[in-house]
Amino acid sequence: QLQACGGGLVQPGDSLTLSCAPSGYIYSADSMAWYRQAPGKQRELVARITSGGVTTYADFVKGRAIISRDTAKNTVYLQMSNVKPEDTAVYYCNMLLRVAIVVVIPQEHWGKGTLVTVSS
Repeated sequence: QLQACGGGLVQPGDSLTLSCAPSGYIYSADSMAWYRQAPGKQRELVARITSGGVTTYADFVKGRAIISRDTAKNTVYLQMSNVKPEDTAVYYCNMLLRVAIVVVIPQEHWGKGTLVTVSS
């Protein structure tokens, strides 16, 4: 299970940092990503980082977000600056994990989501 934290109420123009990590032991982690889902909208990719550190960003956060990972802690971070009201959404972390050495193909895991509300 993935545990995400860092959400809450922030004001427009502020910065925030989200983090997410598995709650138990895992053997290895492949790509990690953040998605978000605003009320009445579909879930969409915010940013992704591969095991090699290659990053991809959605156009709506380019220049305002940095995704990073701590390989030793199997943790993924999302730093966002200059947040806007339209960034209000539930943010979900997503990881491709091998939870044990016997798991040959990485499996997709989702966190429960953390709510980010951008409002003055």
